[in-house]
Amino acid sequence: MSFDSIIMVDWSASNTPSPAKPSKDAIFVGQDDRRPVYCRTRAEAIALIEERLRNTPGRILLGFDFAFGFPKGFAQALTGRAEARAVWAELAGRISDGKNNENNRFQVADALNAETPGEGPFWGRPAGLNLAHLDMKKRKTAAYPEFREIEGQAKGAKSVWQLAGAGAVGSQTLIGLAHLHRLCEAFGDEIAAWPQDSGWAMPDARITLVEIYPALLDRSPLKALSDGWDDSDPIYAIPDAVQVRALCHAFHQAQAQGRLEAFFAQPAGLSDAERIAREEGWIFGVFADAPSLQPPPLRNDCFALPPGVDWTPVDDALALLKERLTVVTPVKTAPLSQALGCVLAAPQTAPRAQPPAPNSAVDGYGFAHACLGDGPHRLPLMQGRAAAGIPFTDPVPYGAAIRILTGAILPDGVDTVVLEEDVSTDGQAIAFREGVKPGANTRKAGEDVELGAQLLSKGHVMRPADIAHLASVGIESVPLHRRLRVAVISTGDELRDPHEAAGPGQIYDANRPMLLSLISDLGYEPVDMGRLPDDRTVIRAALSEAARTADVILSSGGASAGDEDHISALLTETGAMSMWRIAIKPGRPLALGMWENTPVFGLPGNPVAALVCALVFARPAMSVLAGAAWKTPQGFDLPAAFTKRKKPGRREFLRARVVDGTVEVFASEGSGRISGLSWADGLVEIGDGARDIVPGDMVRYIPYASFLA
Repeated sequence: MSFDSIIMVDWSASNTPSPAKPSKDAIFVGQDDRRPVYCRTRAEAIALIEERLRNTPGRILLGFDFAFGFPKGFAQALTGRAEARAVWAELAGRISDGKNNENNRFQVADALNAETPGEGPFWGRPAGLNLAHLDMKKRKTAAYPEFREIEGQAKGAKSVWQLAGAGAVGSQTLIGLAHLHRLCEAFGDEIAAWPQDSGWAMPDARITLVEIYPALLDRSPLKALSDGWDDSDPIYAIPDAVQVRALCHAFHQAQAQGRLEAFFAQPAGLSDAERIAREEGWIFGVFADAPSLQPPPLRNDCFALPPGVDWTPVDDALALLKERLTVVTPVKTAPLSQALGCVLAAPQTAPRAQPPAPNSAVDGYGFAHACLGDGPHRLPLMQGRAAAGIPFTDPVPYGAAIRILTGAILPDGVDTVVLEEDVSTDGQAIAFREGVKPGANTRKAGEDVELGAQLLSKGHVMRPADIAHLASVGIESVPLHRRLRVAVISTGDELRDPHEAAGPGQIYDANRPMLLSLISDLGYEPVDMGRLPDDRTVIRAALSEAARTADVILSSGGASAGDEDHISALLTETGAMSMWRIAIKPGRPLALGMWENTPVFGLPGNPVAALVCALVFARPAMSVLAGAAWKTPQGFDLPAAFTKRKKPGRREFLRARVVDGTVEVFASEGSGRISGLSWADGLVEIGDGARDIVPGDMVRYIPYASFLA
């Protein structure tokens, strides 16, 4: 099933009508590729939406940018049913919203705080509005989680409990849910909410209602969508208006590419998926199991050199690559257990503090430090104990102590712990010497990670320690860029594979296994396209197959301008080829181009030059294409154990290794001497200018491991 029309709504909880002139922080209604409509009041917006729903033929996708549910437990506490739709109905009976936006949302929140079990979760109100059960600031403890599952995984999401203050979204939610219920009442069986009504499946109703949050969507394809819009129209100077039109376009685009239906699928890694769908809901289009909105392809001219440039210094070549390349891998959500070596597609924030509550750092005895006097101390010992995972729930009286074990939450009345090794006890009391400091041997709540703190940034490559970091705060799944797929091609009639006999003039292919291993070592997915003869038809077909199955192509050989240099010749035929004559040794010719929208790095045929160019140029470029940051290898200044006279003009990389704190280089600089690559554990980099190096001079040494980090 597909949608004939898409309507996106940017909502507002304003108390008064918005200005007559379109302005930000108001309501905008976007539909398909139409100019967004500015609405001064919610009454005006709902009337427009109802009119559009009645008069637009076919199936409609309708999105609103506020939460469609509350965190776990609230619906049950308020209505007796763990269902978001029950909360909608309850709010529709409580919220009044006048024609000029006057409403009672703060009074309703005050009543909800008073009526629901535990400490009322809503907070935030105007300074001049005094309500007994609605505080201006967030309470230190709460009976319900601060975030829903989806918000706990997404940077930038605000808590639905916050009703006022910077970035607050709670007011929009309270008023918005009341209107959603009334909208559903008006359209009956024609409308269904996803996933509350349908579970993790596309509803079959004529109108599908979804929660959206533009700031959390992968918006990389939306950056250029304003091209062709009327630049003189002042409405497009307002980000809210641009967002609703861009989202309509993006979802239409996803549908045309056959990807929109996958957005309705259950996200991976949800252990409580049925409850989440029914009670909390989900943000449509975020962390879909199928690839989400695709990044834009690279331009065919992205490798073009500036006019008049012939020889390109290494630094200039790297700067051009860094400027022109961008991510090409799509995004999907995966369990944390599958994240090792993958690139994060969005920043990760802590859905809870670590540790979540004050706890003991040692095995010992806890008490209130203020009860201690001078000299040796003797405190009566309460019966029972506090252990990790088994808290002591009664308060500890002032002047008494409780047995407490490492990791146990500090009971009320305890702020200090004394080591059991420093204590004498008869089971009824404890005795210890003076000198214990206030707060000794305890950990504060959030001491390691505070609630809402950013844990990892977008583009971070996941390591085992990062997985532990996210797991420690309860993150189960993460949005990841799909691993970069790198196709490797070797060309040359003279090449043979190890299982074949090599005749006169033939050599074994070292480049392909070397590059495939390098790609695996970098955490990417190697795609072996095999060894190809010097046949342009065969190579053309292989390039096309590689472009269909991989994100980037590395070839070795055939990258110069000779009769059998077919890679460069084919790229030239397409008009997407640039021969970069780089001032580097070993190396020089580096054929860069696009084949069927896939970047191609044509490396030199000599193995030493191929590896050096792959490490220096392809390595940082592939990092960007994979969604991570540009990688600059870490070098170290060490004394030379060799002599070298270098002419100006080219940057040189010598195979090298460290011995007793000094750097020695391989005896031969020949780029065909493969044994030198294995002999070395890194490279010495010598700058573009002339250099006379004698033993003891400082040189820049780059370990192989620095290129791979």
